[in-house]
Amino acid sequence: MAIKQRAKTSAEFSMSSMTDIVFLLLIFFLVTSTLINPNALKLLLPKSTNQITAKQQTSVSIKHYTDKGTFSFHINGSKTPVRMDEVEPRLQELLQNDDDPTFSIYADKTVPIEQVVNMMNIGKRNKYKVILATSPE
Repeated sequence: MAIKQRAKTSAEFSMSSMTDIVFLLLIFFLVTSTLINPNALKLLLPKSTNQITAKQQTSVSIKHYTDKGTFSFHINGSKTPVRMDEVEPRLQELLQNDDDPTFSIYADKTVPIEQVVNMMNIGKRNKYKVILATSPE
């Protein structure tokens, strides 16, 4: 009597389950990476309507002189410019007694984003709220 062996080992490997796992991991990392953003600055971006606020706000204006490649900083609309290293102490002086310290940044269209971010960093260091001013549409 001849006994046949039917249990042969197969050399094939199914990759379908491995690709499912890879796609699930990809979706997981994409979703979790958009939720985590620790270096974001909190900005209060105003709407472009003409609304008058009851609270007097401190403002920093950045003027760009494109022909010279220089910038001037003005606090509360003053015509006399302030040097960049003097802006933070002046803001600290103006906002020290405020229970909700907030200042607005008014920047020309030609001002590089680096200068605006420098002003935002001042707000972040001192835990001020920062408003980036826009013009009405």
